[in-house]
Amino acid sequence: MITLRHYRQELELTHTFRLARGASDVRQTLVLELEEEGLTGLGEAAPIDRYDQDCASAARAAEAMAQHLTSPLAYDSAASSVAVPGEVAAEAAMDMAVCDLAGKKLGVPLYELMGIDPRQAPVTSFTIGMDTPEVVEAKVREAGEYEVLKIKMGSDEDRQILEAVRGVTDRPLRVDANEGWTLEGAQSRLEWLESMGVELVEQPLPAGQLEEMRELRRLSPLPLFADESVYRAADIPRLAGAFDGINIKLMKCGGLGEARRMIAVARAHGMQVMLGCMVESSLAITAAAHLSPLVDFADLDGNLLIDNDPFVGVTVKGGRLVLPGGPGLGVRPRADPPEKP
Repeated sequence: MITLRHYRQELELTHTFRLARGASDVRQTLVLELEEEGLTGLGEAAPIDRYDQDCASAARAAEAMAQHLTSPLAYDSAASSVAVPGEVAAEAAMDMAVCDLAGKKLGVPLYELMGIDPRQAPVTSFTIGMDTPEVVEAKVREAGEYEVLKIKMGSDEDRQILEAVRGVTDRPLRVDANEGWTLEGAQSRLEWLESMGVELVEQPLPAGQLEEMRELRRLSPLPLFADESVYRAADIPRLAGAFDGINIKLMKCGGLGEARRMIAVARAHGMQVMLGCMVESSLAITAAAHLSPLVDFADLDGNLLIDNDPFVGVTVKGGRLVLPGGPGLGVRPRADPPEKP
């Protein structure tokens, strides 16, 4: 018999995290513990308001899903087969917990169970949120060990922010506009960003402006990646020709199984793949990192942006993701974790 427990955790951000849609100093996530025969699988949901989810709705969904779970050894579809519509973060958390439990039952890391070579894990970018030029410069200096930076944009201060970044580093840059631009202004911005050494841009226009994106891609000197425009594998075919690549996030797609399907569909359409995240602890970040050897770009830094990470899992050495070697996800609680609310 499978038993479910869950609790909330509050993640404290090192810096106020600003993007085009707002700012925050803390984020709440929901941790799931799925127990069977003395083994416990762990999962984490990071629901956000944009998708009409919160920790309370995720907890209700997880409880409903747990009532119908089958063997965790059917890890590739166990969570998706019992998913609650509209509660994709809860689905992702349940998927992680099932995968973790399956790996622990078999005594192997999840990447081995999936036939993935952890030595192929890529460099991860480190995100610099929107702020004043002075604060941005300080953030860039603090991020000295990371080889690639992702800069949040989407405001009238975009030029000042990037100039502040370039004033203190010549590292490769990626830009995330979070739907903050218009077609009329985007082309000149993209040309300027290319001159500043930017590698790619995520979601320059609002998600609904697909035809405008096709026009912008035709003119763009930089690769353009879909983020808010893509959720699951079924979304990808219509994006071909409008974007050069997609950003997969477990909290948008519902877990590792769907993420693997998205990678396959994107490849079939000649698109590149980035693996991203929300603000999450090392629990959810490690789950995503197990798939990182399969993608072109990684942006798995949600755990690096917080001060009170309650878990230990994937690490970063020389900017590159290093997967843990334990069974399942390979994640463990810190020796002195925060108290469970």
